[in-house]
Amino acid sequence: MDLSLFYFGSDGLRSIEEGYRLLLDGARFADDHGFPAVWTPERHFPPVRWALPESRAVTGAAMAAVTRRVAIRAGSVIAPLHHPVRIAEECAVGDKISGGRVGRSFASAWHSADFALRPEAFQDRHRLLADTVEQVRTRWRGESLTARDGAGELCEMHTYPRPVTDEVPVWTTSAGSIETFRMAGRMGADVLTHLLSQDLDDVAQKIAAYRAELPTSAASRGHVVLMVHTFLAAAEDEARSQVREPLKQAFAHLYESAGLFGTPDRARDTLKRFEAAEVDEVACLIDFGLPRPTVMRGLAQLAEVLFEARPASYEDGQDA
Repeated sequence: MDLSLFYFGSDGLRSIEEGYRLLLDGARFADDHGFPAVWTPERHFPPVRWALPESRAVTGAAMAAVTRRVAIRAGSVIAPLHHPVRIAEECAVGDKISGGRVGRSFASAWHSADFALRPEAFQDRHRLLADTVEQVRTRWRGESLTARDGAGELCEMHTYPRPVTDEVPVWTTSAGSIETFRMAGRMGADVLTHLLSQDLDDVAQKIAAYRAELPTSAASRGHVVLMVHTFLAAAEDEARSQVREPLKQAFAHLYESAGLFGTPDRARDTLKRFEAAEVDEVACLIDFGLPRPTVMRGLAQLAEVLFEARPASYEDGQDA
């Protein structure tokens, strides 16, 4: 079972600057302690809780500059809002800077306010998601694009820079739609999902549906990432008291059945349940309102769990 770090941006921190400091401190910690990846979001206009509407390309480049090993993934790119060429070029720059460590999860999105700058894409967002993924993959491989220029003439173009890796790692983000899971399987993409609007039994059924749709020629069984709110402490009472206020009305649900909370021992039991549901990686959402020093203390406890789950990988990360 892999454990990665996930950011979504929260106004619970004292300042936006503190949030970006946590972003980089967490990335360094992940890099130093054998975590396989760090995920950053794309957010736009909804005034829900997030104070960090990061550009995944900018934050990814910043993290690449302060790390050496950890994979840098976008979770997620709202595919219908961007031209595939722009996504491919931005991602290729990140691939160059990081030495081949980037990945992207693509989402269709659901909040209409996200589409304020491209409202015509909202109704057709699911088709645009699939089309965008295919076009990004095509550009990544170096295949040319034929389009009309400003004078109306057909021209052939290639995207630059050329990336380090031959194929871009692709996930498809699903908030719970089984059709999105199935679409990811047909595309040969991996999956990023969560427990905010579905329970673990639902997720297990959707994972089975996803894997049933994977091409029979696929070399792997796919890769499913489950994002969950995460905070660990040495004592159960401490973990509960720290997260109760940031989680507010969602505390009972998230703490008991939809998060990775409590002591390392409790976390190990939770991870066994996730593994039984055929989850391959848990993306630990850490920036949901706790102070940065508290989050960093919790990461030390999480690294203990990772060490036992992936000892060889952990040691390689420490010694490299």
